Amino acid sequence: MDANGLESLPAHELHERAVRYAVRHGDLGFLWELLKVIPAAEAASGHETDADLTKVSALLADAIAAGEGELGEALRPVYLNYLREHPDA
Repeated sequence: MDANGLESLPAHELHERAVRYAVRHGDLGFLWELLKVIPAAEAASGHETDADLTKVSALLADAIAAGEGELGEALRPVYLNYLREHPDA
């Protein structure tokens, strides 16, 4: 999909495409980066967050829902960048 097509997709679709591609291709680097930026994206979207990375289950739950609402919009640049790097996603 071209850059204009990606820009028009909603955040949840960008999330689904990026995460699905990363999982399918074993791109643990992207998934780890996503987990690392979620606390900052939550803060940027106005959510109070406990950035304690020892709470893995809460962070993973956030990652699953990271394409929705304000959090999805805050992470939109992350998904767009990844999908531009992997046009076959």
